Amino acid sequence: MEQKLVVHKTEELQLERFKLICPLYAGFFTTTMKNIYKHILWWFTFPFVAILNGAVREATYKKLVGDLSAHQISTVTGIALFGIIFYFIFRKWKIEFAKHAFIVGIVWLFLTILFEFGFGHYVMENPWEKLLHDYNLAEGRVWSLFLVWITIAPFVFYKIFNRQKV
Repeated sequence: MEQKLVVHKTEELQLERFKLICPLYAGFFTTTMKNIYKHILWWFTFPFVAILNGAVREATYKKLVGDLSAHQISTVTGIALFGIIFYFIFRKWKIEFAKHAFIVGIVWLFLTILFEFGFGHYVMENPWEKLLHDYNLAEGRVWSLFLVWITIAPFVFYKIFNRQKV
């Protein structure tokens, strides 16, 4: 009995040390995960919306405004379109803690970059140089602003939907 108690105490101490090392632990593992899973699963609809946004760009205004302007317009419309989608997602499934917003944003960023490079290179057969070109802010390529938006949006909507009413 005493040996089990010692082992249990040792495990508790290890858990406490882990919590100190990994501050996300407490919020991530000890609170309701149902909504966080839903937020992450929603990401799998994002590529369809992004592809539709790109298809509209290619089919309509790219020839009128040129490649760079079309890229910039498409990035802005993507940010706005995803903002509307995020509003409905986070209104239905609120983020309960800032830590959750941070985790969802990082996961969405990781999945987006993975999809962009994986799909863009291996399916669309774009060279790496072309894919990396969209990250060049010095040349007016503003795709990275979309990545910033997809990363901070969960926290922005966490703040919007969790405001204290006065």
